[in-house]
Amino acid sequence: MEKTEEACFCFFCFHFNHRRRQHGVKFKQQKQKQQTVDSSSCFKLPPVTSMFVFILLLFSPVFPTISGKKLRQDHQIFRPRQESNKMKLVQAHLEKINKPFVKSIQSPDGDIIDCVVTHHQPAFDHPKLKGKKPLDPPERPYRHDQAENRSENYQLWSLSGESCPEGTIPIRRTSEQDILRANSIRRFGRKARPIRRDTSSYGHEHAVGYVSGNKYYGAKASINVWAPRVANRYEFSLSQMWVISGSFGNDLNTIEAGWQVSPELYGDNYPRFFTYWTTDAYQTTGCYNLLCSGFIQTNNRIAIGAAISPRSVYNGGQFDITLLIWKDPKHGNWWLEFGSGTLVGYWPASLFTHLRDHASMVQFGGEIVNSRASGSHTLTQMGSGHFSGQGFGKASYFRNMQVVDWGNNLIPLSGFKILADHPNCYDIRGGSNRVWGNYFYYGGPGKNPRCP
Repeated sequence: MEKTEEACFCFFCFHFNHRRRQHGVKFKQQKQKQQTVDSSSCFKLPPVTSMFVFILLLFSPVFPTISGKKLRQDHQIFRPRQESNKMKLVQAHLEKINKPFVKSIQSPDGDIIDCVVTHHQPAFDHPKLKGKKPLDPPERPYRHDQAENRSENYQLWSLSGESCPEGTIPIRRTSEQDILRANSIRRFGRKARPIRRDTSSYGHEHAVGYVSGNKYYGAKASINVWAPRVANRYEFSLSQMWVISGSFGNDLNTIEAGWQVSPELYGDNYPRFFTYWTTDAYQTTGCYNLLCSGFIQTNNRIAIGAAISPRSVYNGGQFDITLLIWKDPKHGNWWLEFGSGTLVGYWPASLFTHLRDHASMVQFGGEIVNSRASGSHTLTQMGSGHFSGQGFGKASYFRNMQVVDWGNNLIPLSGFKILADHPNCYDIRGGSNRVWGNYFYYGGPGKNPRCP
């Protein structure tokens, strides 16, 4: 592997110097050093990596990062005529994303799962996909553990034994209330672009591991599933994989999958399986799950956006899900596997620019939003809500992390680094062994005596 040019990049210095240039605001020097693999707070990263770490702070992974007070002001009571016009827009959007179904299934958590004929799914509303049909399953990466390939389903809606017929796919029905909880009908189901970026409104905090500096054609990991507390409806907690490419400007391409607790998007506190994609840094393209056209689902047993069950218990039973994203060498599409051997569907290569070829970075980890609604750090938890040092059964983990190389081989991580941008609130600790391969523990409680 050729050694890429590296630049010394101080995560906190970069962020605050940027703000000082933008607004002329003077910031006090950070008293606490960020946690990384190295002992110093300034470490060497490839330029493309440092730009991605920075852009994570600029673009919300789920929702707007303005304060809870501001958000409450945005959700004012409408006058009758305004309310009527808004409800017409809501109904029109519902008709667009809720497709005709041949069967519906009531989930114990209150969701309704619609069984939609495969070629009627939202994906085929996309101009580049109209008239297309789902492709046959691709060749899986070599060294994929075939002994594990068995049908699994860990979602609440399917525990009753109900399922969608062959030739259909299960889609979580979007309700009026789902859309009304969002700040904007137009942006519903999409990541919000930043409105303000200063120390009072910036609030996305991470504990992540990543690789960069090579060409990547996929990633795999097993992710421990918990139900972390989320302090208010304008915050979230998630654990996911990112497959990334682009210049980290307006042409950023990402493919994302994992689990999230998001009261605003789903109306509850269940951990839910989710996906996301964008080709322009979260501006106008892409969405969560099947809330817009793009991702083509091929499976009739997995509902993207549905609640996961069981979940891990502190000092008790542990549960994780295995996710694999990889690029089909034949057609170039990016496929998603959930569990051990269950193909969910794919992101067509035609959706992307940079990811049409390969990824330049793969990232794994947790993220929360801290709205500071009460004037102090949020109580929203990451992972299990406990710090990484507590280890198995108490702290959340990622294990058996791998990437896919140009020859469609699953290989161990090389040059793996870890980063926590607020280690007194949420931290991360990595390792490697023969059973778990590359792994890390991560997470935390949020507000505590060391994180006021």
